[in-house]
Amino acid sequence: MPRAKASPLPSLSVRSVCEPGPSCPIAAAVAAIAPRLPGVRQRRKAARPQELLEAALTLFVEKGLAATRTDDVAKLAGVSKGTLYLYYPSKDALFKAVVQAYLTEVIAEGTDIFDQFQGSSSELLRVLVDTWWARVGDSKAAGLLVLILAESRHFPELAQFYMEQVIQPCHALLGRAVQRGIDRGEFRPVDVASVVQALIAPVQFLVLHRHSMSVCASMPVAIEPGRFLVDQLDLLLNGLTVRVPP
Repeated sequence: MPRAKASPLPSLSVRSVCEPGPSCPIAAAVAAIAPRLPGVRQRRKAARPQELLEAALTLFVEKGLAATRTDDVAKLAGVSKGTLYLYYPSKDALFKAVVQAYLTEVIAEGTDIFDQFQGSSSELLRVLVDTWWARVGDSKAAGLLVLILAESRHFPELAQFYMEQVIQPCHALLGRAVQRGIDRGEFRPVDVASVVQALIAPVQFLVLHRHSMSVCASMPVAIEPGRFLVDQLDLLLNGLTVRVPP
């Protein structure tokens, strides 16, 4: 007598047992063990420094240096305080790492732009200012400038670090760009340091405006950052450019 064929067993999966979600015990169990799996753990560990820097930047800008506690940074990043100290042994070290990640690296990018740029010096200055605004001025990292201005007297060592890592290299880079224009006969001979201050002032104004008076419900004159920077650079560059006699 022929043996009846056994019906195939259905394939099992988490979805066939229960829909993924908080009420599914299998899905919950998988989620619980996932962080302990080697690949997941390694990826999580590699991401921690950046997660800590992002959390620190958020709290530094929102609360200031004095009011930010490392416990709060660790909590926002989703790690223990001990884990934070594995990467950054103090709040000062954490602040320095934030400055280097969000500001110093942008200046290094600007140096690369300068070294490879083939166009006019006027266009080079526009690119440098636009890059700084896009990467810093128009981002959360701009709040670091406001923080330093507000708390530098209480944290002189960190203010000096900011001066050496951000302000001096930024001035040096813009100064090189202005001197390039003078050397190439594109700009009139001028005091380079004064021109650098004139380049930086509009960007600083926009940052301070965004973190202060922009919270007001009504403003006498609306400021559109892109248009403002274009106009300020145009005013400055027209004063710098050598005029060819008719």
